[in-house]
Amino acid sequence: MEAGTTIVGNILHVVLPDSQFSNSFDAAALKADAVQLIDANEIKGVKYFLADGAAWNSQSLAVINGISKIATKKGVQSDLSEMPLGVSKILALSKSAASDVATKSGPSSFNLFEALGEQVIEAWRDVKETSSFLVDASRSFGRLFTGKAQYQRSDLSLFIQATGPQALIIVGVVNLLLGVILAFMGAVQLKLFGAEIFVADLVAFGHTREIAPMMTAIVIAGRTGAAYAAQLGTMQVNEEIDALKTFGFSPMDFLVLPRMLALALMMPLLVLYADALGIFGGYLIGVYTLDFGHMQYIVQTQNSIDLTDILYGVFKGLVFGILVAVIGCKEGLSSGRDASAVGDAATKAVVNGILAIIVATAIFSVLATALGI
Repeated sequence: MEAGTTIVGNILHVVLPDSQFSNSFDAAALKADAVQLIDANEIKGVKYFLADGAAWNSQSLAVINGISKIATKKGVQSDLSEMPLGVSKILALSKSAASDVATKSGPSSFNLFEALGEQVIEAWRDVKETSSFLVDASRSFGRLFTGKAQYQRSDLSLFIQATGPQALIIVGVVNLLLGVILAFMGAVQLKLFGAEIFVADLVAFGHTREIAPMMTAIVIAGRTGAAYAAQLGTMQVNEEIDALKTFGFSPMDFLVLPRMLALALMMPLLVLYADALGIFGGYLIGVYTLDFGHMQYIVQTQNSIDLTDILYGVFKGLVFGILVAVIGCKEGLSSGRDASAVGDAATKAVVNGILAIIVATAIFSVLATALGI
């Protein structure tokens, strides 16, 4: 058979030359001839052949694919029965891939209620997964107290250093400035009543009970929670977690437990440190801007809070630290196995961690009011 296009009984025969070795093969011209014949005649089908002694390659596939697309739009079926089996398989795979791309990238109508429903379902799924992770973490703590937990104490020391001493600067700066801001805000309103001295009460009471634990936890969520998620997510990508399971190590004990312990130990101390810096920020404004006496501000601060207020804030910091560690580790362990998944896990760890801190703060406030604390 010679290369070219002919019509046999309302069937268009397309004969492909040996495109790999023929310099005279013009793919565009062959395709144009076939399309012209389809347009000008009542074609019921297109059948493809290889010329005598010809071999097919990617150029032949491109010609077949181009003609078949135009034929399909006009309702004309393509017949590949005379072509090698590999041709039909590759073309079928190409059509499948193109269909997937069109489905993903094609225009779709936006339904507000559907989008909200998907968000609610995803949020509920996250809540269930986090609850299950908390149960597993509690069991890991139980194994710790019975001496059966498998973890490296050297890892715990490193996490304590990264969570505590290395976070002092950022936690200190944030809480110092928050104490300054709170004092300025309080002074503006209290001046209206001639009660500027109560700025000390406002800063000390508000900072120790609410602002210090919450803002310290938010800083740690952005700093440490994201780091935990990225570390464990990268280990997931590198299949290190699978290797630990293969060797009989529990990822919950070996990876999650030391991280949780580090935050549980360091967060109360960071909250105390934040209390001191916040009160000091208020002291600077009270003494050097509002012209209070040094001892006057100190005595007023001492009278405004007691040990219960301090311990209440410290306990909140402990709970927040565990929440940040659990969410960060959970997002890291459930990460996908590519680079973008690690970034997504770190982002979710920060967002969900901050959300959990705010929700927990609201719950603490309601309970404290109900219990009279």
